[in-house]
Parts: sequence; C-alpha cells; structure tokens
Amino acid sequence: MQGKGRETNITSGSRLGRVDPARQAEQAENQTEARLVIPPGRTLEVFGERDSVLRKVEELVGCDVIVRGNEITLRGESREVEKAEELFNGLVGLAENNAQPTPEVAERLYRMGDGNEGRRVLGDVILSHRGRRISPKTRNQKEYTDAIRENEVVFGVGPAGTGKTYLAVAMAVDALNRGDVNRIILTRPVVEAGESLGFLPGDVMAKVDPYFKPLYDALYEMLDPSKFQTHLERGIIEIAPLAFMRGRTLNDAFIILDEAQNTTPQQMKMFLTRLGFGSRIVVTGDITQVDLPQGKVSGLEDARGKLSGVKGVDFVDLGRDDIVRSDLVMRIVDAYEEPVQNQRQS
Repeated sequence: MQGKGRETNITSGSRLGRVDPARQAEQAENQTEARLVIPPGRTLEVFGERDSVLRKVEELVGCDVIVRGNEITLRGESREVEKAEELFNGLVGLAENNAQPTPEVAERLYRMGDGNEGRRVLGDVILSHRGRRISPKTRNQKEYTDAIRENEVVFGVGPAGTGKTYLAVAMAVDALNRGDVNRIILTRPVVEAGESLGFLPGDVMAKVDPYFKPLYDALYEMLDPSKFQTHLERGIIEIAPLAFMRGRTLNDAFIILDEAQNTTPQQMKMFLTRLGFGSRIVVTGDITQVDLPQGKVSGLEDARGKLSGVKGVDFVDLGRDDIVRSDLVMRIVDAYEEPVQNQRQS
C-alpha cells in the first residue's frame, strides 16, 4: 500500500481511579499508530458503497479507525493495529485486482487473520464467461481448490452453502478451458427425498433432470449458454445419473459426483473405479443430509474410513464458517446440527 508509515508508543489517556504505574507503562509501550494512504481512485471500492465496508471494518477491529479523505490512521494496541493494517492491505489488493470488496469479504479477510494471505486466497481466480471472478472465499475453500489441483480424487464434505459443488464445477470448467481435460462429466445418485419420480412426466432423463438443476445453474453461470448447449450436444459436457456410469472407463475427464452422501458403499466403489488416465474426480456431499433408507450405510462415510491416507486421495472438510450464503443459512445449519451433535455425545 502506498504512503504507509508507522509511529509507535502513542499512549492513551488514563482512566479514573488508581492506576498501577507498571501496568500503565506496559499498556503505553504496547500502543502504536499506523497511517495508511489509499491509492488514488480506490477509496470508493475499499470503503464500499455508502462506506458499508468501512463500517464493517470498524466493527471488526479492536482499534480506533480515523479517516480523513484517502488517509487512514489506526490507533490502539500493537497487535490490533497490525491486524487492521493487514485487513486494509487485503482490501486494497482486491480493489487493485478489480475485485469488488464487500462487508462480507472484509469479514472473511479478518477471520483469516492476515489480509495479505486473504488477498492471495480471494485472488485465486477463475473467470466466468461474463468476466465474473469466481474464487475461494475462505481458507478451507482455498484448501479445497488446492487439493483438486494436486490430487486425482478429492472429497469435499460439508453443509449446504459452503461452495462444494460450485467450486468443483468452476475448477472443471477451468480445466476444460485450459485443455487439461477433454470433457466434463457430472453425475449424482437419484434418491427420492419424499417425492416419487414415477409421477413426473417424460422419459428417464426427463424425470431425473430436476435433480441436476444445481449443476446446470453453476454451468450456466460459468459458460455462455450457446457454448454450453454445444458442449452438451457434442458430449464434451455430460450430465447423467450415477447408474449410467457402470461399466465405463473415463479417460481425460473431470468427473464430479454430487450428493455423494446418498450413494451406497457399492455405488461409491463402482464410481471411483471408473477413473481412467488423465482424469480427476471430485466427490461432494453433506453427511447430515442422507436420504438413504434407515439402516443403510452412506458410501461417503464408508469411503472416508477406507480411503483416508491413500496416496492421491484427499478429504477436505468444510464447515459453517465456509458458508458463503447469508448469515441466516449459518444459523439454520447450527439449529439443525446441534441436536445431532448432542445425540452423538450422549
């Protein structure tokens, strides 16, 4: 960040009552001040619309934030000033990379504890066909995308809204665009959750089509619709129920198995053994949303027990802090998971 300077040993005023001189000296020694200058033309982006990002930063940091034009003065305990400085550095870095900081982004950067690292995390970018920047927004999401790059088989396990499927599809499209794979294959088990497929009109594919809407939505966001349709017609993108994978060997493909908590161990084994040369597999699922009949073991849980530690296979756990939907989704997840956790402990 340009124009950044620091001054140390700025003491705060004493409180009423007796003050231990040694403690006062220690507090004074720990006080510091940092002055930052936002680069010209970046204040609106860094501070947010109607200063929404700036207000969020003021809520988060444990020091005084004084703004005059494009100059920021931070005053308080050394560690808190340092964290605030790192946070502003991260926000400026995002703005300079043409990523629009938001209050939610500011909070994620602060949670990461290092604005520069957060900038690197959020700067790990895949561009959609509209030029929209798609990137990990938390440490665990960054670990997830890194694992996909580094391993042939990756399991992304976590609750709704943590970006498991969305980021996997983004990585698949990126791999296709770079020529790392020749096709994308998206599949999931068709398990009825309270509704019967038999009452839906059409043939088998028409009946299962609604189950693939989340995958379609992600692909429509990342690919031009006409290009997506062309890829479907040419078989470059294939979307099919898990049962259609049996007996195949999938070479040079990026394969995503969604809703894997609803597979049986036999189905999971069948799917994983489809892996051919030059291919990679991403398996996503939420073990708290199993729709299998009572008493049936989830293939996702079974796979963790059997494959943890196997070279080339990685498991990445995503949690409530990785939810990138509204805060209400976090509270809903907490409300549903609390009874489950209590039951496990008892």
